[in-house]
Amino acid sequence: MNMTRQMPFRKRIALVAHDNRKHDLIEWAEHNKVVLAKHELIATGTTGTLLETQLDRPVLKMMSGPLGGDQQIGSMIAESRIDILIFFWDPMEAQPHDPDIKALLRLAVVWNIPMACDRATADFIFTSPLMHDTYECQVPDYSVYLKRKV
Repeated sequence: MNMTRQMPFRKRIALVAHDNRKHDLIEWAEHNKVVLAKHELIATGTTGTLLETQLDRPVLKMMSGPLGGDQQIGSMIAESRIDILIFFWDPMEAQPHDPDIKALLRLAVVWNIPMACDRATADFIFTSPLMHDTYECQVPDYSVYLKRKV
């Protein structure tokens, strides 16, 4: 049996980008500046600083990704404090914190968080009518998993 959680009108959006994709994310954010202004923004270190400058608005900044920022955002997802994850990751370059990245992506799926890893998917999320209203999000029931005998 699935449970639900209310995704508010003003969404909490995590924005993350690898070094080679930061320019793409900043460009995308500038293009979506009006929509982003209606929501709370959270980002990893350098990305957050770049977004604050480009968008001229405050961004809650976590640590840099390799220093634990990805894990901080993952923790916020598990605590239902993130509604959407926009993560422009670089599929062409190995990252020193790759296990953290995979854990972050996994948590977004575990908790049924809308997630975009490229501009096209981010555009689809941001142009969805669901983006501009409250949304009843299905949350999987993990009680059977938690009760299993190990």
